[in-house]
Amino acid sequence: MSKATFEWDRDKNLENQEKHHVSFEDVQYAFLDQKRIIAEDLKHSQDEKRYYCFGLDKEKEGILTVRFTYRSGHIRIIGAGYWRKGKKIYEQENKIY
Repeated sequence: MSKATFEWDRDKNLENQEKHHVSFEDVQYAFLDQKRIIAEDLKHSQDEKRYYCFGLDKEKEGILTVRFTYRSGHIRIIGAGYWRKGKKIYEQENKIY
């Protein structure tokens, strides 16, 4: 299996850090979570398919929601944060109460 490669827009990363206090470098850890959940983002998939990754952060203390798409063989991160709805989905799918 090949290793996933990530990309993102530099300005969008800075904006995300300011708004959600997490960098795109750090949110890559959500994809390493063995219990991560990948779901299609039906609301934002008009021009290209977009997805959510719900997974643990680097410290395994919080659940991140990462919006992304696949572009030219890379995972392109669009946005991310610690969102209550993503945490709820992760906990329900992994039966964490």
